[in-house]
Amino acid sequence: MSLNKNNILIYFLLFFSTLGIAQDGHSTEKDSILTENLEEVVVTATRTIRQLSSLPLPVTLIPQKQLQQTGVTRLNEILNEQTGIIMTPDATIGGGEGVQIQGIASDYILVLLDGVPVVGRSSGNLDLSRFAIGNIKQIEVVKGPSSSLFGSEALGGVINIITEKPTSEDIHGQISHRIASFNNQNTNLSLNQRSQKIGYSIFADRLSTDGYDLSPNQDGQTVNPFFNYTFNGRMFYDSSEKLDFFASGRYFFQEFDISPDISEEKDLNLQLRINHNPTKKSNLQYEFYYTNYITNEQIVDPINDELLIENDFDQKLLRPEIRFNHSFSPHNTLTLGSGYNFENLNRSLFAEKVTFESQYAFAQYDFKPLEKLNVIVGARFDNHSEYNSQLSPKISAKYNFTPSFSIKGSVGSGFKAPDFRQLYLDFTNAAGGGYSVFGKEVESEGIQRLQDNNEIATLQVNPNELGEGLDAESSVGYNLGLDYKKGKLSTALNFFRNDFKNLVDTRILAAKTNGQNVFGYINRESVYTQGLEIDLKYKLIEGLNLSAGYQLLYAFDKDREEAIENGEVFVRDPETLETIRLTKSDYFGLENRSRHTLNFKAFYEIPKWDTNANLRVTYRSKFGLTDRNGNDLLDDFDNSFVKGYALVNLTFGKTFFKHYQVQLGANNLLDSKGNNPLAAQDNELLVNPGIQLFTKLNIQF
Repeated sequence: MSLNKNNILIYFLLFFSTLGIAQDGHSTEKDSILTENLEEVVVTATRTIRQLSSLPLPVTLIPQKQLQQTGVTRLNEILNEQTGIIMTPDATIGGGEGVQIQGIASDYILVLLDGVPVVGRSSGNLDLSRFAIGNIKQIEVVKGPSSSLFGSEALGGVINIITEKPTSEDIHGQISHRIASFNNQNTNLSLNQRSQKIGYSIFADRLSTDGYDLSPNQDGQTVNPFFNYTFNGRMFYDSSEKLDFFASGRYFFQEFDISPDISEEKDLNLQLRINHNPTKKSNLQYEFYYTNYITNEQIVDPINDELLIENDFDQKLLRPEIRFNHSFSPHNTLTLGSGYNFENLNRSLFAEKVTFESQYAFAQYDFKPLEKLNVIVGARFDNHSEYNSQLSPKISAKYNFTPSFSIKGSVGSGFKAPDFRQLYLDFTNAAGGGYSVFGKEVESEGIQRLQDNNEIATLQVNPNELGEGLDAESSVGYNLGLDYKKGKLSTALNFFRNDFKNLVDTRILAAKTNGQNVFGYINRESVYTQGLEIDLKYKLIEGLNLSAGYQLLYAFDKDREEAIENGEVFVRDPETLETIRLTKSDYFGLENRSRHTLNFKAFYEIPKWDTNANLRVTYRSKFGLTDRNGNDLLDDFDNSFVKGYALVNLTFGKTFFKHYQVQLGANNLLDSKGNNPLAAQDNELLVNPGIQLFTKLNIQF
């Protein structure tokens, strides 16, 4: 995104900063950045402690109690039940899934673990099922561009997984075991203790399953048998009132049983954070983070034991960061930060190991120019080794008309750097007919190599375009919301719009002599998502809490809309076989987006019986997987739509003798399966695995 288009936000930043200092600069009120005893506090949206209800941004908070009562075991399961958040399958169903927020694909959603980024996007999606939730305190989801604080990949939003801290002076912990359909076995153990200046926590989790098969007429299973382990250890040390330390280590290992093929996954995270309070109003945080994600995948021909595909992936990220918070008054806080990213990837599909380096600095000012008005302005500057520097500003505000009613809005820009794959991929699929894919930095050399071997029939692009640099993908996001909370009723309405440009798309570089193509990458697409979200919460009677959410989503490619308006897009009517010109109403939108998604939850507790139950319903309206009629867009005449379906989940829990909890539950209670329209003829392929029953025993000590 050019800097000129951000000038208006920069002016807002300077203006409000000056105004805020003038209003509150001499206040001697209580320090606002000290930890306060507030319910539902979040840290992701502003990198400071803020009460959820006071934020001028659209944020979803999933508390620990909800995680425990639902009986889910993995991050992707609980996210799929939240308003405006949905887990989406890829076009092949069973090839993985990613998280979508406000219609924004998973490639553009940053995932954090205790505030530091998770890596391992071998094909864009990040596998959220590798995160166990047994030791999670809460999950925070910030919707819309968040690059002003978090940089690349936060173009569409941020998911922050926050683990719990020890509080008891005695050793406290729990052990649980969960048995579910498909021989799904999940065991975890946690221990924690806080004694004077020292605290620690230990968490271990094991998950295994026989998998399941949604296409019995095809070779292999939809989900193969696998097992995985998660180990997490953390230490807390308070050196003094002004200085404390936090150290964390996490290791994840997963292996699929697909002999003679091999599929292994490893994930290591190491974090050290020093928290320093030089004065009552100032706070410094020094953070050092290292992560290493590794996969080893091999596909072997079972007949002649020949290696067909090898896909080894080894990504490392090293990131030191320093942050400074200063509270001029309880409602006037300045946040500054800077850091350095050193990232490299060694992958068998690349010609050589590649490296990225970037430096960044960010600033944010959170203040109240008026008693009822809270304003947050901020910006971040990223300097990257492989693309142009990026400035990402953001401004948000909330005005409280009454204690019960408020309006809030935000405008911010986001960006995503071209990834390793789009720059350095050098791949020829011998098993798939011989097509080739080249990243932007190696496409010129790759084409020349194929030409030297007489493998190129025709070149489809101007030779001068080969190797031209990719720009960072960028977006501007707008959110406008209304909040009302009084008594037993709480409502939130949010309108959103996200405009994207320079999205990276594939293109054909050349035709090969074997009839296959050579593909490359180019900045081309301009798309937008817009719609509204509604959240309702109501306490019907004591112990019974009801909630409902709805999202209306429109997601379109601007270039395709223009082509339709110009009368340039045609399709053959499958019933009359006549060629007709498409109208705007025929254009359904971007792939894998549903126009309507709904959720309903009912949580009921009976304290005198130590019993609880909950019912959760999610609905997703129809969505299309891909263009099937060759006009380069998804229209109502395509036959790639998955019909709308509802998932109903029910959980019942009972506590015995204070320390023993038993859970019984059923996911997909209505046994919804659905059909995949991309399945081959006479070869059924389903979308959901059907009803899944589970029981869980948890022992606290």
